[in-house]
Amino acid sequence: MNQRYENGWNKLMEVDGEGGKRVIESLKDLAPDIGKYVIEFAFGDIYTRTGISLQQKQLVTIASLTTQGGCEPQLIVHIHAALNVGLTPNEIVEAITHCIPYTGFPRVLNAVLVAKQVFEERGLSVDTKE
Repeated sequence: MNQRYENGWNKLMEVDGEGGKRVIESLKDLAPDIGKYVIEFAFGDIYTRTGISLQQKQLVTIASLTTQGGCEPQLIVHIHAALNVGLTPNEIVEAITHCIPYTGFPRVLNAVLVAKQVFEERGLSVDTKE
């Protein structure tokens, strides 16, 4: 195992934990190279950079996936990751809400419903009185 892979695997476990492991496992018999690229490039090269915090990286990722649309499975993983690195449900919803003027209501509604699903799964709620 090379250092880049090892660094990426460690960061993937820190950020995504079991969810990240399941994604990589799901690729093992179909497209193992894609799993390797996720580990080495996304987590070994990008997530290990020190310019912004893991919380900020997750907000950027959630906003990106929201604006792309059609990325609901990846949003599930990254909303879990955002919670894993210390973001609150309110911060996640606010980041998604902030995308409305840039991407429109349909994509934001899809993303916020994914967030709701993750929050329910984890027994979390949003404080709507903020």
